[in-house]
Amino acid sequence: MGPLAPNELISENTNFLLAFFIGIAFGFVLESSGFSSSRKLAGIFYGYDTVVLKVFFTGAITCMLGLLFMGLFGWIDLDLIYVNPTYLTSAIVGGIVMGAGFIMGGFCPGTSFCGAAIGKIDAMVFIGGLFLGIYGFAFTYGWWEKLYMAHYLGEPKVSTILGLSDGLFGLLLILAALAMFVVAEWAEKKFPREAY
Repeated sequence: MGPLAPNELISENTNFLLAFFIGIAFGFVLESSGFSSSRKLAGIFYGYDTVVLKVFFTGAITCMLGLLFMGLFGWIDLDLIYVNPTYLTSAIVGGIVMGAGFIMGGFCPGTSFCGAAIGKIDAMVFIGGLFLGIYGFAFTYGWWEKLYMAHYLGEPKVSTILGLSDGLFGLLLILAALAMFVVAEWAEKKFPREAY
């Protein structure tokens, strides 16, 4: 995360302090939305609870619209925003590993800390596994380097790959989100809710 405001406006320490309070607010929102419940989080995979999908899709759309409008008004140069480099093979393998961990443990890395903060032991165990995985990968990186670096695609944006303007892609993504919300509501009615 970059500075919230240029250092000419506020100091670096003030930026860190503001980021700290934003982090606390984010954790509060996660907890009050039920994201410390592993059953609620796993519910997305079984169809009985789609709050996770709705919250994260809404967050992504909100960020996208904010960036698009700030770019339109000249408040930010979208060309200067860092885009993670894409290594296709490791992205697929990593997605499978994280998805399997999410289903088995009921937490993603962020929500596991949310659960641990309120004393959930399963979340603490999940965090222990998270750190074991990180250190295990770091110390055995030489074994995985070829897989990790395979199929480098540069720093692509989906809109560029599809040949669409950022605005048109944003509109299509909003329509896809609305359709996904309709499907999510249908899934919650179709599959029984578990008591948690």
